[in-house]
Amino acid sequence: MRTYDITIGSMFVALMAIGANITAIAPFLSVMGVPLTLQTFVAILSGLILGKKRGAFAMFVYTVVGLIGVPVFAGFTGGLGSFVSPTFGFVLSFMGIAYAAGAVVGKRQAFNQYIKASLAGLAVNYLIGVTWLYAALSLWAGEGAGISYTAAWASMLPFLLKDGALAFVAALTAVRLEGSYLRNTRWRQHQKQASST
Repeated sequence: MRTYDITIGSMFVALMAIGANITAIAPFLSVMGVPLTLQTFVAILSGLILGKKRGAFAMFVYTVVGLIGVPVFAGFTGGLGSFVSPTFGFVLSFMGIAYAAGAVVGKRQAFNQYIKASLAGLAVNYLIGVTWLYAALSLWAGEGAGISYTAAWASMLPFLLKDGALAFVAALTAVRLEGSYLRNTRWRQHQKQASST
């Protein structure tokens, strides 16, 4: 990976840490007492901007940084104990989100392709996240014994609506950045040269 890739990837790791704890800045952002995050938005955007491999790698770095104890997860948490949290599946999904979004958008930089890519990332997010949530509540967390898989999905509906809207915003942000700024940067020129060799 080039220095440009590492620099931009590091920026997305930092954005994920900020997005995870946005309620520290705006405490009114909550649904049913649960703080909202912008992590799905940032994960989708990383795939759209960085591409599938670089985006997924940036999300992998974010996950590892959190697991080794740096408080970058939601609620300024971190450490290996996060692994048994019912919501940790959403953290695990970030790598898949970025990879799926980057894979679907590819080099086709039309707005409708960005929308498809964002929705693909969102689907990965909730498939992994809700499945982990259901398994955790049913097997080891002990908070939802007897909960059905359908009920687990239903509990996520308010958050799915929020993240669906943010997926649209991510697509809009990416297409605007590509059209107005990124395509002319030295970073993009290096990427084009690397892909042509």
